[in-house]
Amino acid sequence: MQRRQLALAALLAIGTLGAQAQGNYPERPIKLVVPYAPGGSADIAARLIAEEWGKQLGGNLFIENRGGAGGNLGVDQVAKAAGDGYTVGLQTVSLAINPALTAKMPYDTLKDLAPIGMVASSQHVLVVNNKLPAQNVKELLALLKAQPGKLTYGSAGAGSTFHMSAELFKAVAGLPIVHIPYRGGGPALTDTIAGQVDMSFPVLSAAQQHVQSGKLRALGVTGSKRSPLMPNVPTIAEAGLPAYSFETWFIVFAPSSTPKPIIDKLNTALNQALSSAAVKERMIKEGFDPIPSSPAQARARLEKEMPQWAKLIKERGITAE
Repeated sequence: MQRRQLALAALLAIGTLGAQAQGNYPERPIKLVVPYAPGGSADIAARLIAEEWGKQLGGNLFIENRGGAGGNLGVDQVAKAAGDGYTVGLQTVSLAINPALTAKMPYDTLKDLAPIGMVASSQHVLVVNNKLPAQNVKELLALLKAQPGKLTYGSAGAGSTFHMSAELFKAVAGLPIVHIPYRGGGPALTDTIAGQVDMSFPVLSAAQQHVQSGKLRALGVTGSKRSPLMPNVPTIAEAGLPAYSFETWFIVFAPSSTPKPIIDKLNTALNQALSSAAVKERMIKEGFDPIPSSPAQARARLEKEMPQWAKLIKERGITAE
């Protein structure tokens, strides 16, 4: 009896210490892993929310860029981290895409990750370098038809939103474009400007300054409506490819072993950050639409879109190359 009482007391003590640890959370800086190089859409989204999110948590939050394998390396780092709330990640819709695109995933998306909440949605823009003669989408389609398999596009890596928006463009147009994957959106955009690749599909905010300065030519935005960031740029649909439309979203997550009270605290602080007038203004200015949500809503969106992307990838024969 005495042994049982001692064991019970020990368990209660451990539970109390755990609750106290969660109650004092965070006691040190939180790492937000972005699975791409600096300069891409995920990196921009992370930097838009990091300061205010950390502030709402009552601590510091810093960003670590870990690019490679279409985002899988960085996400895997989070999946295998301790579930103490001090390592979280931010990924694009690629979190739903990669399981169907990658033959051997290093983690199980639904089992190893705990969604914290949605962050935002945004659209991309089709840009070409100034060496390419195409001045609009129709001229680009004619060029692709005249030179099948010769033109290239850069992406932030296999499974990235750069990649999938371009692959969808290829599928709808029925024309080949050679995929050149990079370790992030920044390097892909840099090489598009330099003429190392003919075109790319970066997020609007990343391309805006280069389009305004004349370093890149914007042919069309990927969403269903024009963007206030580039009001004179038509949608790809209205510019010559009516069946085309693509938007991305961003989600934050933690290791699945993270206790629910910590997930809830992270979610509450995130939604407070997204509701901040200053953050909302900066996000909209950068071409992002904030999407506050619960952890359950974020998981539901992930679970809904995973089979949808798997179907498209299988039908189109898209590979990670």
